[in-house]
Amino acid sequence: MDWKNTLRHTSSILGPLRAEQAATAKGFHDLHEAALAEGALSTKHKELIALAIGISKQCNDCIGYHVKAAIRAGATREEMAEMINVVVLMNGGPGYMYGVKAMEAYDQLS
Repeated sequence: MDWKNTLRHTSSILGPLRAEQAATAKGFHDLHEAALAEGALSTKHKELIALAIGISKQCNDCIGYHVKAAIRAGATREEMAEMINVVVLMNGGPGYMYGVKAMEAYDQLS
């Protein structure tokens, strides 16, 4: 999978819906910013949690966006790999397969 092109494509198709449904888009954006802001947990740790959920839900776009954000927040490849171990523990084989996709995304986006 080409993660940069995948994220570019998703961003391009989100644009029209964001324009048509601006209130929902703004609400989601505000929720996103509030949930991932620094607090008792760092933004890096929150992004790793969000990524773990994206892997568990098998959402490729979520994986791509949260890998990118986790990298920006300072997550290392080793931290990603350990987080994926927890996803595999809690989600079995599908967590392993989508965890591999997250590692591929990390390598392409870092």
